[in-house]
Amino acid sequence: MIYRDITPEDDQYIAEIIRDNLRKRKLDIPGTVYFDDNLNHISEFYLDSPSKRHYYIVTDVNGQVVGGIGLAEFDEFEKCAELQKLYLSDEVKGDGMGYEMIKLIEDTAREMGYEKMYLETHTNLAAAIHIYQKCGFREIEKPAGVVHSGMNKFFLKTL
Repeated sequence: MIYRDITPEDDQYIAEIIRDNLRKRKLDIPGTVYFDDNLNHISEFYLDSPSKRHYYIVTDVNGQVVGGIGLAEFDEFEKCAELQKLYLSDEVKGDGMGYEMIKLIEDTAREMGYEKMYLETHTNLAAAIHIYQKCGFREIEKPAGVVHSGMNKFFLKTL
């Protein structure tokens, strides 16, 4: 697999992967990223503030987009980034790529000066929760500034 920075040309592909994942887990509901206005133009958000945000696209050897992972500053905790939009196409799941992607985004967060990483997810995403916990994330109470009201699990990790 190949990791690279997101470009506007990736927007439609990663939006399809995200929506497909959410739909299959019955999370195509209000209060999730499924209905975010900027999902169809996701690159704009990450490219707009590169000192505080980053998004990686994952492609196969043929250049086909198969997933992505990002981070953005999270103001609820000091020097904290939020792990965002970790999604993979079904055909590449189960090979440990999620762990590799989390390591990559954590390394990027450290390089950007972040000391903690936060994430929010949902109980319907049990496989993702398992990966997060194996990577050292610990469940916390819901922070006050949570934007996606449909999420019901919240995690934090010291980097």
